[in-house]
Amino acid sequence: MRDKQLNKGANLLYKAFKKSIVIIALLIIWLIIPKYVNNLFVPSLIDVLKSGVDLAVQGKLWINTITSLRIAFIGLIISTVIAVPLGIILGWFKTVEEYIDPAFQIIRNTSILAILPIFLLVFGVGDVSKYAIIIWATLPITLLNTVQGVKNADPVLIRSARSMGIGSFGLFAKVVIPSAMPFILAGFRLSASISLIVLVGAEMLGARYGLGFLIYNSMHAYMIPEMYVGILMLAIIGIIVNAVLVRTENYLTRWQEKTVQS
Repeated sequence: MRDKQLNKGANLLYKAFKKSIVIIALLIIWLIIPKYVNNLFVPSLIDVLKSGVDLAVQGKLWINTITSLRIAFIGLIISTVIAVPLGIILGWFKTVEEYIDPAFQIIRNTSILAILPIFLLVFGVGDVSKYAIIIWATLPITLLNTVQGVKNADPVLIRSARSMGIGSFGLFAKVVIPSAMPFILAGFRLSASISLIVLVGAEMLGARYGLGFLIYNSMHAYMIPEMYVGILMLAIIGIIVNAVLVRTENYLTRWQEKTVQS
């Protein structure tokens, strides 16, 4: 029993090392590069970490991080609440999709950063413009994934459910939505990444707080280590959010594994 636990622990350590070896290599390169280039533009990792500690002690890092996370989370939730029901309707009713899909194709293929100034002019530099641009950027992603998920629902299961006398609500609750759930969750995970990217761009152009503001303001003030702190914080947040969403997706779609195994 003890040998099994040791082997399991060794395997976990090996997997963790295997996944982080590229990151470790990049950090080592970062330690070396400043010795050969102008450290004004590429400060040493040690200087960046010191700036990070200073910003954390002052509270600036946490204020900007929490501000960005709050706006990204609220905008993403609003987008999802709109996109999922609408995606189910578009995926199920082809006539509705024929009318609405062209408008969403225009939205999806319009550059987000190109229309960002419009949102700032209309809604100002407050939080409302940030919510609006996040919804604009993420809604088509979740919507189209939901539509695809509904369309991929097994027609045999749908016919079987109908033959057993299941009503429309039960059909959606027990067959259509569970079948579409992997697509919805994949769309939500992609939208979460996009929401942070778009928000940073919005904060750079018009904001008083947030990681985008921290990065942009530090660049103009030539506080380059602080700028890198903001970039590193965004990378860390992205990794954590993605890991949490992947675990959540695996848990909510665990029935798929059982279906494949059976």
